[in-house]
Amino acid sequence: MSAKDLETLLGNPYDDANPVGYRAILDADEQREMSAEGEKLLDAWCLNAEFVPAAYGGRFTRADRLAGILRTLWRRDAALGSGYGFASFLASVNVWTASTADQRGSVADRLLANQRVAAAFHELDHGNDIAHTGCAASPAGSGWSLSGRKDVVANVRRAETLVVLARTGPDAGRRSHSQFLVARDAVPADRVRDLPRVGTSGMRGLQLGGIEFADCPIPADAVIGDPGQGMEIALRAYQVTRAVLPAMALGSLDTALRTALDFAAERRLYGATVSELPYVRAVIARAHADLLAVEAFSGVVVRGLHLVPESMAAYAAAAKYLTSRMALDAVEDLRSVLGASGYLRQGPYAIFQKVARDAAPATFVHISRTACLITLLPQLPRLARKSWLTGPPAAPELFDLGADLPSLDFDALVAAMARTDGLLGALVEIAELGDGALTARFAMRFRDELRVLRDECIALAPGDLTSGAGTAAFDLADRYTVLLAAASVLAVWRRGGPRYPDDLLPGVLDRLAARLRGPALLTAGEREQAEYALFAAAGLRHGEHQLFDPTAQATPGGGKDTP
Repeated sequence: MSAKDLETLLGNPYDDANPVGYRAILDADEQREMSAEGEKLLDAWCLNAEFVPAAYGGRFTRADRLAGILRTLWRRDAALGSGYGFASFLASVNVWTASTADQRGSVADRLLANQRVAAAFHELDHGNDIAHTGCAASPAGSGWSLSGRKDVVANVRRAETLVVLARTGPDAGRRSHSQFLVARDAVPADRVRDLPRVGTSGMRGLQLGGIEFADCPIPADAVIGDPGQGMEIALRAYQVTRAVLPAMALGSLDTALRTALDFAAERRLYGATVSELPYVRAVIARAHADLLAVEAFSGVVVRGLHLVPESMAAYAAAAKYLTSRMALDAVEDLRSVLGASGYLRQGPYAIFQKVARDAAPATFVHISRTACLITLLPQLPRLARKSWLTGPPAAPELFDLGADLPSLDFDALVAAMARTDGLLGALVEIAELGDGALTARFAMRFRDELRVLRDECIALAPGDLTSGAGTAAFDLADRYTVLLAAASVLAVWRRGGPRYPDDLLPGVLDRLAARLRGPALLTAGEREQAEYALFAAAGLRHGEHQLFDPTAQATPGGGKDTP
């Protein structure tokens, strides 16, 4: 099974008779329901097997393969991708990260039987600050008694199994929380109450709700890992989910860009097609550049789970923060191409308004962008002192997207802060090589930015490394993520061969450099040439019914003229 297999199974999105085509997906969205036909299709394909490690009967060995499959699903419907797919993956990763063989076997059996697992972590009173959760478990007899509520949990009412984070100690430290594997059919029904479903403006079909426990007895062997390890397990598991989410959510930007190209080619304005307007060409080119940057950065980070797990505490949070922001900005820019048509809920371009609405919650699903920056802040001074400008570059294999990988070793992921930064080591190495006039200009600019960032991060006060930090400290973390993305793009292009054309690189780097708010590195003529190349490449891929990313994978119904 592969992403291409799933793409074929989903069929032509423009075929109104397709039960998982855009017409059917939009109808389900209007009813605020998940696509029932989509869920049937994924049941038959057993998408859940992609979340289960091969050792337990599933198909999960490589995070990049899983990301590609989920990206295919998100191109069709982010609500289906998040509700059917990512929600169960988010919960089950905690089990693969630290649990007994019996627990892993039980969750694997349930997932392979097309059941759902939900991650009951968040509470509205505490938001993303799960360290102050109010839901608590206390020893009772030979087991535990669970009390409290969880809010805004995907699939909580439909899930047969829950992974619940609860307080098991009085202090605020990491050792005061535990995770519990709670099977619905193993606890008294009168001790569990489902709370009303929560409506959303984006991903309207996503089943969000809450659950409340009242002195609910759970057995001693329900604890995942050891008591008190709940936060440590979550931090390790988050590295996987934060890395995979950006790579899969890129599918929504692909659909938005494809729809904008359709509109630009078909709509006439001022005596010409919209695609002939210079402004429209520039917007489409820049969105394509952002898609390629996100593809490179997220691809490197997903490979990092296998190759540099010791650095994932920084890389996964950085990727989740920057790529979600870039994708959301690009979709909003593309809305200006469609104008009023970008808001219509009916008609040939109606899928765009759904993609745009779904893109917003995708930026904070699982954990918010601010929480990602808070994760990065305390790591910056250490990396600045110990690694930046002096540490070795990451191994070339990290940047060879699609190349072989060892199976993901969940035990290699650590909750400790990253100590090395091979991505920025690669940036420095590329700047020193000076390959290509334009590429060297950008590489040296990014290296100079790193020097400034290093000095500013070393000077951070202790109070700037917490959630109470000022805006200047958060800005440093933001700039760090841009430099990681720039390093990824430069290194991926250097390794990628013909899949990564040289004429597309300046436009991609120009977009990243603009996020650092320094002087422009391209002249007006160079930028025009760079954007023309990006626009032409996007149009060519769309016309040939291929993905916009360098894989150029064929897509059924990639254009509306496909039968």
